[in-house]
Amino acid sequence: MLNHSASKSDFAHARTVMPGGVNSPVRAFAKVDCDPVFYDHARGCRVWDVDGNEYRDFICSWGPMIFGHGDPDVMDAVRAQLDRGVSYGAPCEAELRLADKICEVVPNVEQVRMVSSGTEATMTAIRLARGYTHRDKLIKFAGNYHGHSDSLLVSAGSGVATLGIPGTPGVTAGTAADTLVARYNDVDSVRQLMRANPGEVAAVIVEPVSGNMGVVPPEPGFLQGLREACDESGALLIMDEVITGFRVALGGAQQLFGVRGDLVTFGKIIGAGFPVGCIAGPERIMESLAPDGPVYQAGTLSGNPVAMEAGLAQLTKLCEPGVYDRLNALGARLADELRDAIAQTGVHATVNQCGSLATVFFTDRTVRSWDDAATCDTKAFARYFDTMLDEGFLIAPSQFEALFVSLAHTDQDIDAFGAAARKALEGVVASRADR
Repeated sequence: MLNHSASKSDFAHARTVMPGGVNSPVRAFAKVDCDPVFYDHARGCRVWDVDGNEYRDFICSWGPMIFGHGDPDVMDAVRAQLDRGVSYGAPCEAELRLADKICEVVPNVEQVRMVSSGTEATMTAIRLARGYTHRDKLIKFAGNYHGHSDSLLVSAGSGVATLGIPGTPGVTAGTAADTLVARYNDVDSVRQLMRANPGEVAAVIVEPVSGNMGVVPPEPGFLQGLREACDESGALLIMDEVITGFRVALGGAQQLFGVRGDLVTFGKIIGAGFPVGCIAGPERIMESLAPDGPVYQAGTLSGNPVAMEAGLAQLTKLCEPGVYDRLNALGARLADELRDAIAQTGVHATVNQCGSLATVFFTDRTVRSWDDAATCDTKAFARYFDTMLDEGFLIAPSQFEALFVSLAHTDQDIDAFGAAARKALEGVVASRADR
């Protein structure tokens, strides 16, 4: 067993000065029966904790570290900007260059508004959609997570699902009433809501590949059906690409699946891990944002120069030939290793994968919606997680999250993950036999 005494001490201290001892709930490891690991430093695909333990990292700061931690080109860009200043609260050329790059490579994007997080991006996209359409209601999908703004916490996945938080405490009934919940991968459920609320739906917001009830790709025709339903009803289609953007393809899920969103949101991935996000779309919609239009949004740290330079360095590298071929090949290899481990151990589990994203679901069901994901044996996942951690692999401490592969990972890292997964799954089978 690895020694985690310093992490345990830090967590005990943290609980006295931070709610739950963390600044984001899933970090508390609440559903995996152990205390959280406190990181000390990272490089490439590896992370070291405060006790000196070394791990192969398959969280990658929840996605943005596509080239691994401490990529030299990103770090050089950051260091150069630090000498010029860390924050201006004013326009800078770096935000202009990054906006140009996003408009260049993302389909149907003509203008970009920078913000400071994915949550702020989706919150602003919803406000913009309501202001543009002059409608109030929003359709989201059970198990899709779009950040913690009030109207988007209804039937959310991710940490809300992990912790089993019922309803939406702190969200008013009036706010919740304007959020309608459909079933992911079920266009008919969207059309039913639109028929029941004619002329009232401002937007449909979707994770084009769900990453917050675990990885659940769209079934053929699902995204196309959403596009058609929105066109017929006059609602906007918002593609939440906080996870998929610049990860599943250079142009994101819109490029991968050939479906156009009216608005698209990005998060930390456009800042190479720095706190950043953006809303992007065609000029005819984006011009409704202040100061050109009446929909207000503002932020002192929006377009922060350090985050902009880091993001530009990473996006420039992502444009190089062969990047996504290699990244997706690593993701496919990881999924193959996991499926092989499941077959060898006979554990009741299945694997979903899209590009460099994957999830092991501890259920016999094919997972295509939240109803399917909710059948997972979370105690089996906790047993699996504990072994993987002790074997030196960092994975998300939740059944309802993704594995992330980076270009810093090698085939040998993936093979080692597979060997550790087989040991972990054998432990799951043994623990079930002991019940």
